[in-house]
Amino acid sequence: MKIALIAHDERKDALVIFVQENEKFFQKHELFSTGTTGTRVMENTALKVKCFQSGPLGGDQQIGALVAKGEMDAIFFFRDPLTSQPHEPDVNALLRLCDVYHIPVATNSQTAKAIVKLFNE
Repeated sequence: MKIALIAHDERKDALVIFVQENEKFFQKHELFSTGTTGTRVMENTALKVKCFQSGPLGGDQQIGALVAKGEMDAIFFFRDPLTSQPHEPDVNALLRLCDVYHIPVATNSQTAKAIVKLFNE
């Protein structure tokens, strides 16, 4: 399965912790990420992650392109709902593509737990 890992700056620690807690799950899958998030995951786990540009520099759109080509199975996108993002249109476009192509998206640790549970069954 192909999984994308994305997190806004204020949520990167939470995503890294979640991935650490579920490393056995993630090691079974091919991982993709926006630049800084992927680097943080690799620095704090034994996982390999294919990193794209950072989100504001086009990383969200690069992952969206994989969604549109049918090459992404799930996205863990820990968003910061309290901070305005300069690349919000890119974020909205990615989420819209996930809806169009029926790709599950976790935006916080609780929805992430649900997706991990779903794919472990």
